[in-house]
Amino acid sequence: MNTTTRRALLTAGGIVAAGTLAAVALLRKPGGPAIQTLVPGAMPGPPAVKVGTIANLRRTEPPAVPAAAVFRDGEGGERSLAEHLGHGLVVNLWATWCAPCVAEMPELQALARAVAGDGILVLPLSSDRGGAEVVRRFYAANGIDALPVLLDPRGEAARAWGARGLPTTLVIDRQGRERGRVEGAIDWASAATVAELRQMVE
Repeated sequence: MNTTTRRALLTAGGIVAAGTLAAVALLRKPGGPAIQTLVPGAMPGPPAVKVGTIANLRRTEPPAVPAAAVFRDGEGGERSLAEHLGHGLVVNLWATWCAPCVAEMPELQALARAVAGDGILVLPLSSDRGGAEVVRRFYAANGIDALPVLLDPRGEAARAWGARGLPTTLVIDRQGRERGRVEGAIDWASAATVAELRQMVE
């Protein structure tokens, strides 16, 4: 993918799936605000972000092991999906400048808390160029304390996994196979979503 393409933005309207607007932004964005802050009771950014449901998830058939890719933790260490074999994974590709990503962060935090006892991990990989400090500031400003700081600043993992935009979320089962993915923001904390994920990762 050339530099011009990586730095373009998808149309703010995004993708319409199952009657729900799922706005997405491409993996690289020039400049942009370093941080967005959630407003209680409202979704960020004009126009308002419409959050979908688990019905927006596209099943991966047959289930397949994602391509090998390295991402970083908050201290700069290399990490991979393979080290989490035996866990179910919800791998969210996001950025602080992406309004739909920001909208679903509280949902992902609530999901992480709901499934912590089930051996399911939520791994949010930020593509922010500013690195761990930008993510930490975003977390602090928005009360996000149940999610790890993980980074994919050059979009290498996102490209390896065929993500077309942000946010994109992969559901990985305990054998390390992708079972489905979502393009756009959804309500990760709903009872229906939690129940579906628990079944999918087994």
